[in-house]
Amino acid sequence: MIRVVLADDQSLVRAGFRMLLDSADCIEVVGEAVNGGEAVALARDRRPHVVLMDIRMPEVDGLTATRRITSDQALADVRVVVLTTYAEDENVFRALRAGASGFLVKDIEPVDLLRGIRLVAAGEALLAPAVTRAVIEAFVAAPARAEAAVPVRDVLTAREREVVRLVGLGLSNQEIAAKLVVSPHTAKTHVSRAMVKLGARDRAQLVIFAYESGLVVPGGDPAVPRWE
Repeated sequence: MIRVVLADDQSLVRAGFRMLLDSADCIEVVGEAVNGGEAVALARDRRPHVVLMDIRMPEVDGLTATRRITSDQALADVRVVVLTTYAEDENVFRALRAGASGFLVKDIEPVDLLRGIRLVAAGEALLAPAVTRAVIEAFVAAPARAEAAVPVRDVLTAREREVVRLVGLGLSNQEIAAKLVVSPHTAKTHVSRAMVKLGARDRAQLVIFAYESGLVVPGGDPAVPRWE
């Protein structure tokens, strides 16, 4: 059973998501929060697999709550998916940098919401929407907004850098294996080692690292992140 916490200050939004999630097989809503502080408390108390986190909430916002959850070693297995009204919101990029495993717009189709939650609960990054790449490119590319690049060239082997680059372009482990002519297991091992060396919680952060380090140049490749 996938345990989910809903964090949104609008009761109607929470009610809509709860109705949908509770009707799905193998998904259970274990708590609701009206602000980020409550979301963090519920994450610590209920240990959900996924927290659906609104960005704009009173008292403690979703960005702050995301940082608190992703920086807490006791909550290493809790994944945060950011909910937003506007996919192009700069806060979406900030949430990904803070450790969110992906984001969803609030008017998402029910089937995509359920699929996304199952993917994130399984340890994948929710990078399906085509706008994800545009969001990352826009805010990594802007000199005024970009932060210091992560020195991946200093900590990764040449093969690991290539793997991170391919993750940044949206390739799955199977696609990376085919591209590099290695087994899927070997590709997965390279991805896992890169995550450990970079301190990344999941593939979403590897994508951010790939852009910030220059392994992927914004606008330089037509590849678009996909679900698997």
